[in-house]
Amino acid sequence: MALLKLKERVIEAFAATRDIKKFGQLNEELPSIFGKNWAVSGYKDARDSLERGSLDGAEAIIVCVDGEDETNLDPISKFIADVKARKLHVILLAGDVSPGSLHTLMRQGADDFIPYPMPKDSLADAVMRSRETKTRVVETVHPEKKRRSRGLILPVYGVAGGVGATTFATNLAWEMATHDRKNPKKVVLLDLNFQSGSVATYLDLPRRDNVYDLYTDPEKIDDETFAQALTSFKTKLAVFTAPPEILPLDILSGDDIHKILLAAQLAYDFVIVDMPTWLAEWSSTVLQMAETYFTIMELDMRSAQNTMRFLRALKAEELPDEKLQFALNYAPSFTDLNGKARARRFSESLGIDINIFLPDGGKQVAQTCDQGAPLAEGAPKNPLRKEIRKIAASLISMAEEQKAAIA
Repeated sequence: MALLKLKERVIEAFAATRDIKKFGQLNEELPSIFGKNWAVSGYKDARDSLERGSLDGAEAIIVCVDGEDETNLDPISKFIADVKARKLHVILLAGDVSPGSLHTLMRQGADDFIPYPMPKDSLADAVMRSRETKTRVVETVHPEKKRRSRGLILPVYGVAGGVGATTFATNLAWEMATHDRKNPKKVVLLDLNFQSGSVATYLDLPRRDNVYDLYTDPEKIDDETFAQALTSFKTKLAVFTAPPEILPLDILSGDDIHKILLAAQLAYDFVIVDMPTWLAEWSSTVLQMAETYFTIMELDMRSAQNTMRFLRALKAEELPDEKLQFALNYAPSFTDLNGKARARRFSESLGIDINIFLPDGGKQVAQTCDQGAPLAEGAPKNPLRKEIRKIAASLISMAEEQKAAIA
């Protein structure tokens, strides 16, 4: 099973321009420096990509301006400011632009300037300076993060209430955290259901006031406040519980959620996210940052209808539905031929591939949840637990293969 929806490429350089034809040298220089890991677009698409977090791994954002842009510099100035707010490196590439306009754009925080046409090796030199600056900042401000790769974000979304998404997320996180006792992976489980999140109940953990404080004052979200809001389950699994009080669905923005996920990525190998069944403005941020988006359903009409609505919503917003990994809970057994045929018709009618089939764990699942323990602790021989353990092992193995391939 291809459980990880591996990214085809990572955008390492991004050029924003009103007309790429006026900056033809980029089509020669960028491939020589970044291979295929670069992209270019107009400012509207560039702003959308920035807001979704798609550019957060970029080494350089190249802002291209020429004389025709001088009549309206405001959108470009705001784009540079937004890029700098995300602490990304900005290279200003300018041709036939007055000194006054250059001064205006540089004051927005551009880190480097290259005249166009570009002198030989000037772009490569600017990228090298960007890499050296980033290395110094990481080693000085966060020495513990030196050369640490970002963890994989694996959200779990239930298309309807009661389909077992939280049970899957909680047990998957525990199985991944305890998979290799000699070389344990750092795993964090985030409960982003502000109103009815039950991860704390499933693991018998207190709901931290620090979570409530972080949500109600999102300006203070950073690595430190995120770490203070975490609690631990048996010292092996870090957990970010739902807040102790019910909060509005829109209390956080996409940028706020982005900061929380980034803090988790930098500190942990795997970030399991228990998503609410409702969709918020920030739901797209989670999907954009995810490696694989587990989508849990049952073999019933409400799951079918909600899945269709969910897919239509993603397509309407042009979000990456290729990241979805569908899982059928309470799946028919191996000997249930009628049930297996029904499941096949179910997936064909929705136009999706179901690669994960979770068996019915019976009463033991509810009992262990009520006892505040994962299945591995309360019912280790349960068939659902065995299947989730296999999935956890596969995910870890695939992540290691992916990491080795990139290295």
